[in-house]
Amino acid sequence: MKYPEFLSEHGTIGFVAPSFGCNIEPYRSAFDHAQKKFQALGHTPVLGPNCYEGKGIGISNTPEACGKELTDYYCGDTADILISCGGGELMCETLEYVDFERIAAAKPKWYMGYSDNTNMTFLLATLCDTASVYGPCAAAFGMEPWHECLSDAYALLRGKTDQVHGYPLWEREGLKDEEHPLAPYHVTEERKLRVFLPEGFAAGAWMTEEGEEPAGVQTSGRPGKLTEMPAASLRLTGRLLGGCMDCLVNLTGTVYDRVKEFTERYQEDGILWFLESCDLNVMAIRRAVWQMKNAGWFSHVKGFLIGRPLVFGQELMGLDQYHAVCDLLGEYGVPVIMDADLGHLPPMMPLICGSYATIVVEGNEIAIKMERK
Repeated sequence: MKYPEFLSEHGTIGFVAPSFGCNIEPYRSAFDHAQKKFQALGHTPVLGPNCYEGKGIGISNTPEACGKELTDYYCGDTADILISCGGGELMCETLEYVDFERIAAAKPKWYMGYSDNTNMTFLLATLCDTASVYGPCAAAFGMEPWHECLSDAYALLRGKTDQVHGYPLWEREGLKDEEHPLAPYHVTEERKLRVFLPEGFAAGAWMTEEGEEPAGVQTSGRPGKLTEMPAASLRLTGRLLGGCMDCLVNLTGTVYDRVKEFTERYQEDGILWFLESCDLNVMAIRRAVWQMKNAGWFSHVKGFLIGRPLVFGQELMGLDQYHAVCDLLGEYGVPVIMDADLGHLPPMMPLICGSYATIVVEGNEIAIKMERK
């Protein structure tokens, strides 16, 4: 796994828009203010040509223009790191215009974004064997004041920390709008982790001493049924891989799908999958998990970290967000950690996709240490 150099004290930050640009409010004002925030920290913003564009369909510009911007700014030397302007809908259409061979041969560069940016963060790992950050997009950094998760993302890019943790409260309904473009996260809901373990395991069965390897899929509990374990103690290690399921299921089985090669390459480490969803209802989440499972993506899995779905608390025909996932993953005999601070209901823990991670859960607390190896 290749790891980029961290953002230096006076390093340049490049902004690109392979998905939505910041052409409308509240994103334009928030993005403008984010640049000022980074300038105050000593960084020079470098803007790609599509940052303020909005003439594309589901993305900032044409697929050709978006793919060219992404390739040129990743491979060029005008910016030290890249942060995506925002998520969107059809970044997948840019992929045939992104030169992944050129990117793989270029000097590694941190790329950060989430949601539709899974099309870059995930493929950097699986196609280019290069680490990326699944974390906030550019406009979020315009809020006043920064939420702790934004400070964590910045510290991660600077190399000032290699560990993130859960946050006490999360946002169900935001206050950011055209009249309040710099509004901070409106965190009102208490984080409540839910941990599901293979049947037959006690609450502390997955906790090991520091430095020891936790049980993996080959030596885990009885495959089949997962049982919720309140106040569980877990320590899992493995290679972080994942993103937004809306995008991941769209990549499954395409020419960009080299996940099985990736999991084989890192089978000794094992894979810690992190997954979250945006537009998917609980039935679509279940279909996505089914498709990824039957594509062989979950071989060598050591555990699953699932974020809160944007459609939180939904139930359709007796199916909720927990059964949508756990009913299909029980056969792997590994823990499933749900309702983590990850994804579209902020705040989100920034995660280094491709890194070697240790996830520690103690009751309702979670911490993730990410090593560059």
